[in-house]
Amino acid sequence: MKRSLKKFFKFLFILLLLAGLFFGRDYVRKYVINRALGIYYVYKGDRAYHKHKLAYSIEYYNKGLEYFPSHYTAWHNLGNIYVVYEDYYSAVEAYKKAIEYNPRYVLARMNLGIIEAEKLGNFDEAIRQYDAIINLKTKIWAVPFLFSNKKSSRQNKGLAYYNRGLAYREKAMFLSDEDRDLEIGLLKQAAESYEKSHKILRKNSDVVFNLALTYHVMGNYRDAGINYCKAIYLAPMNYEAHYNLAVLLRRLKRYKDSVEELEKASLLLSFRSDDEGKSSYVFGILSDASHLYSKYGANELGTNMDIYDTDNQDVNVKKKKKKKKKHTEDDDIKFNYSTGKIVPAEEMSKTMMQTFKVCAGMDYFKHEAPDDEEY
Repeated sequence: MKRSLKKFFKFLFILLLLAGLFFGRDYVRKYVINRALGIYYVYKGDRAYHKHKLAYSIEYYNKGLEYFPSHYTAWHNLGNIYVVYEDYYSAVEAYKKAIEYNPRYVLARMNLGIIEAEKLGNFDEAIRQYDAIINLKTKIWAVPFLFSNKKSSRQNKGLAYYNRGLAYREKAMFLSDEDRDLEIGLLKQAAESYEKSHKILRKNSDVVFNLALTYHVMGNYRDAGINYCKAIYLAPMNYEAHYNLAVLLRRLKRYKDSVEELEKASLLLSFRSDDEGKSSYVFGILSDASHLYSKYGANELGTNMDIYDTDNQDVNVKKKKKKKKKHTEDDDIKFNYSTGKIVPAEEMSKTMMQTFKVCAGMDYFKHEAPDDEEY
């Protein structure tokens, strides 16, 4: 009896197996064979991608995606390759496919937003992608002393705020003069995004520089000046921050401070052989500011110039006691020019580095800033 039952169950198992293979062959082909082939071709695409053989990468990725269309990292890498070839519309489609199969794919959303805003001018779509990253509820995974995604998740949100600020500002710049109210509204949203980004990316000079630039365009000269100074403190060798601050100070008739910042900007540009045109332009502005300084003086006691271009608030220019600055490791860093950049070296003295770090006109701008504000 037992032997008969054993034979029966063995026969039933074989029958079910054959039925499964016959009726479920489509399932096996789709979820086993095709996926295996897709992973194989994507692997070959990854190898070509890392070796910068982009034409082969495209061929292998497309072949792999025919077999395994939901492989979202392959779609993302394919989008990156299309960007290299400046085929931005194909890149957008590839990034969207990656997001379709993995809506939590932050890197694909970030890259899609950048291409939509900076290359195609689709600012609203870019902002939508950045908002999706900002609103994403990320699970925090942590293994003590080994791994934690808390910092990277926070940095991604900070970058999303920063890129959203860029998108709002660029959208505002495309408006005509008749849309001034709408422009100001978009610039305020840009400034708000930069402020939120700065709370996360405290040491990122690009964030505060663009925040300063936005306030500058809005006519909020006080906050523009403070944030240019923050950018200079974080990245003393960035000539653009020194130059923009100098232009702002000249607008406020702070000619002595303007000349000081223009001298720094022109010196930094003199290290760069690829910016001769900019150097000539800055020298021209410096000459003009120097002429105004010699004609009108330092203008230290006020100029009847509104530091806020929008609310006619007078500027308090009372001298403040300077706080003794603590010595930091940055004070020991020295710089030199190399391969198009200012880099650490032995030739530049600590005194010169400290000079570039100090912002002309900071006391003027900080007359109402909180005493405990750090940067």
